[in-house]
Amino acid sequence: MNRRDFLRTVGIGGASLVLPGCAGNKSRTASGGRRRPNIIFIMSDDHAAPAISAYKGFLSQVVKTPNIDRLSDEGMLFKNCFCTNSICTPSRAVILTGKYSQKNSVRTLSDKFDASRQTFAKLLQQAGYHTAVVGKWHLKTEPAGFDYYNVLPGQGLYFNPLMKEKGQPWRDGRQGGKVYHGYVSDVITDAALDYLEHKRPKDKPFCLLYQHKAPHDEWEYDPKYEKLYSEIDIPEPDTFFDGYHKRSQAIKRCTQKIGMRHTLFNKQTSQLSGRARKKLQYQIFIKKYLRCVASIDDNVGRVLDYLDQTHLADNTVVMYTSDQGVFLGEHGLYDKRFMYEPSLRMPLLVRYQGEIKPGSTSDKIVLNVDFAETILDYAGVDVPADMQGRSFRPLLQGKNAENWRTSMYYRYWMHGAHFNVAAHFGVRTTRYKLIYYYGLPLDAKGTRGGPTPPEWELFDLEKDPNEMNSVYEDPAYANVVKDLKTELIRLRKELGDDNDGIVVPI
Repeated sequence: MNRRDFLRTVGIGGASLVLPGCAGNKSRTASGGRRRPNIIFIMSDDHAAPAISAYKGFLSQVVKTPNIDRLSDEGMLFKNCFCTNSICTPSRAVILTGKYSQKNSVRTLSDKFDASRQTFAKLLQQAGYHTAVVGKWHLKTEPAGFDYYNVLPGQGLYFNPLMKEKGQPWRDGRQGGKVYHGYVSDVITDAALDYLEHKRPKDKPFCLLYQHKAPHDEWEYDPKYEKLYSEIDIPEPDTFFDGYHKRSQAIKRCTQKIGMRHTLFNKQTSQLSGRARKKLQYQIFIKKYLRCVASIDDNVGRVLDYLDQTHLADNTVVMYTSDQGVFLGEHGLYDKRFMYEPSLRMPLLVRYQGEIKPGSTSDKIVLNVDFAETILDYAGVDVPADMQGRSFRPLLQGKNAENWRTSMYYRYWMHGAHFNVAAHFGVRTTRYKLIYYYGLPLDAKGTRGGPTPPEWELFDLEKDPNEMNSVYEDPAYANVVKDLKTELIRLRKELGDDNDGIVVPI
């Protein structure tokens, strides 16, 4: 393919491409030897790891994501990347600031991000990077620390989305902007490629946050994928018909259940009941979801192809993740919020040619609070002492990082607000998970209803990886419970989340 044909293929009409060697500036990384790398941070919304074929989960026999898989084939796949608060706006604030929700003040969907806060984008900008964000923003206030942005206001639309470009009045983020005709994943990718080709200076390293709306509900897919999966039944997860025995009341009370109080496909399944209704609702849901994923994968491929064609790939760090995990029928659920593995686990695949070994994996616990520190590390920018994560660049380099974490802290504040999910926090180690449903709205915005009885769950993830059997009351685990509560108290104090009046009883 010649140069002009390639531009036409990716939807860019300009005539100038970056020549080899002109992508960055002459600065060196802190580790020396190479120009400061460009950074492309790709984030989808609600993209669960089993819906990426590289993860070889329960969907991998039918779902293929060859372009996202390239990042695994050519870089590292993380098996245990977790979010610290499984909900969109709070997770995005954690990623930008390198601080937990209690420190960045975005605990719920009702909180506004304070644009004056320190973010990794501002620090990169100060260090000479050209910074940009395109696609889903979802933080209410105008993006700050970005030389360029073109973002969806609020949740955004799947078709003919309105987007707001830097230089236009922001107002409250909901008014103004320009309608872009087409399917949202294509539109966002067009904006990303337009930035890479036309809107960044060619003599500076860049950091682009390329952020998709899909596959967030209500899972509206490009019509060209209408026939995708139409001739097959998508596999159900092993826990699809979970009866919630030996579990908390919290999961029994929640309403994000497929086939029971599902809010989207009642009309299509009204003629059925029981297991048949649940199975059909799942097929409708999962096929819509996976058709959205297909568009993401195609568009990620467009960007990766652009990097190859313009000789940017060898000096660009590419990260792919989601803002959190999501249930794809596990435990009969959809959506997220709970500290259970499907909504806690985030996909994370990273490629940086020449530094990260192709086809490598890591089972270390990494968190979304680590992303900012890692990006700053690659840029050769000092990590501020008040950030609460840690760069996982040593893991990417294949090193045995000294004193790497063996436990992590999670908290969900939105008590009763959506799907009747109780507020809870907990600790996960390499083997165990302890969850405390404290069930209080406290002073958090965006909560609803009164308190629920406090209760605990403990899972032995080695013996029970699907979290089907809480062993909190099992005397054989009494010492484990005691140790985990001690660790939970330690983490709450260390992370500055122990001033809410909630006492963890030993």
